[in-house]
Amino acid sequence: MPGHDILTLGASAGGVEVLIALIGGLPSNLPASVFVVLHLPSTARSMLPQILERTTRMPVATAVDGEPIERGRIYIAPVDNHLLLGEGVVRVVYSAKENGHRPAVDPLFRSAAAAYGPRVVGVVLSGTRDCGTAGLLEIKRAGGVAVVQDPKDALFPEMPQSALDNVPVDHCVPLARLPPLLVELVHQGTGKAPEEVETSYGLVGENVEALESEFTCPECGGNLIRSGDGAMLSFRCKVGHRYSPEGLEDEQAEALEAALWVALRTIEDTVALARRMAQRAEERNQLHVMAHFEEKVRAAEERGALVRRALIGKDEGNGSSLRPRMRRSS
Repeated sequence: MPGHDILTLGASAGGVEVLIALIGGLPSNLPASVFVVLHLPSTARSMLPQILERTTRMPVATAVDGEPIERGRIYIAPVDNHLLLGEGVVRVVYSAKENGHRPAVDPLFRSAAAAYGPRVVGVVLSGTRDCGTAGLLEIKRAGGVAVVQDPKDALFPEMPQSALDNVPVDHCVPLARLPPLLVELVHQGTGKAPEEVETSYGLVGENVEALESEFTCPECGGNLIRSGDGAMLSFRCKVGHRYSPEGLEDEQAEALEAALWVALRTIEDTVALARRMAQRAEERNQLHVMAHFEEKVRAAEERGALVRRALIGKDEGNGSSLRPRMRRSS
C-alpha cells in the first residue's frame, strides 16, 4: 500500500520558528510532498520560501495553480490565496476567507483528505484560535494521520490544544520529535487501499443537517448557515466565508470595534457642527436657537463618552471593561 506521502502543515502565530526547525530536520531525499500554510495578513510579503530554503536541500517554492505534485518538494501557500490539493495537482484559489484568514489551514486539510485519504498526514503547529481543528478531523475521517505539536512546547498553544481537545489525535509530540516522527510515518505504509478506508469513525459532527442560523457574516453581512456539530460545527455564508464558533466570535468583536470607531467619528462630527451652529446663533442673538444647539452638543458628548469608554475599555464609574474582545494575534 502507498505510504503517508502527503504531509500538510498548518501554523499561525509563532509558526515561522517552528517551520524552520521542522523543515530543517527532514532529510532531503524524503519520498513525500510537503504543503505548508502559514497565516499571514493579505498585505504581507511572504519571505517563507526563502527562509526555508536555507534550512533544507529540498526544493521550496510558493505554490502555483495547476502545477503537478511531486515528491521531495515543499509547496508554500501564497499570500492572500488558499492552497488546495487536487488529484495530482496543486490548486491555488482566491476565494472567501475562513476564520478571517486567506490562506487558511482548514481548506488545505479538507482538500488533502478528499483527494488522498489515508495517505495524508495533517500537522497542527503553533498558533492562536482553533484553526486547523475541523480540517484535521476531516483527515482522520478519511483515514489519515493526525499529528499535533505538544501545546506545552508551542509558542502559541491554542491551535494545537484545540486539535487535542476535539480530534482523536494519533501523535502529540514536542517540536524536536516532529521531524523523525514524520520520516517514520512517510516510510510506514498506510496498510489500506483508499477503497478500504472506514469513512465513519463515530466522531461528532458528521451527517448533521445544515440549518439557517440567527447570525450574519461579519465580512459581508449575509445570512450564515450552521452545519456540523462539535469540532465540525461551522457557519458559512452564501458567498463562502466560513467560521468556527471561536472564529465567528472574534470576527464579530472586530466588526463591533470598527462600528464603534465609525460611531465615535460621527458623534464628534455632530458635536463640531452643533457647536458651530450654537456660535452662529449667539452672534445673531438667537438665544433660543443657541440653547437648542448647546443641548445637542451636551447630548452628543455624553453619547461620545459612552462609545469612547467602550473602545478604551474602562467604565469610569466602576472600572469594568466594556471593550469588545479583539482578535488575537495570528
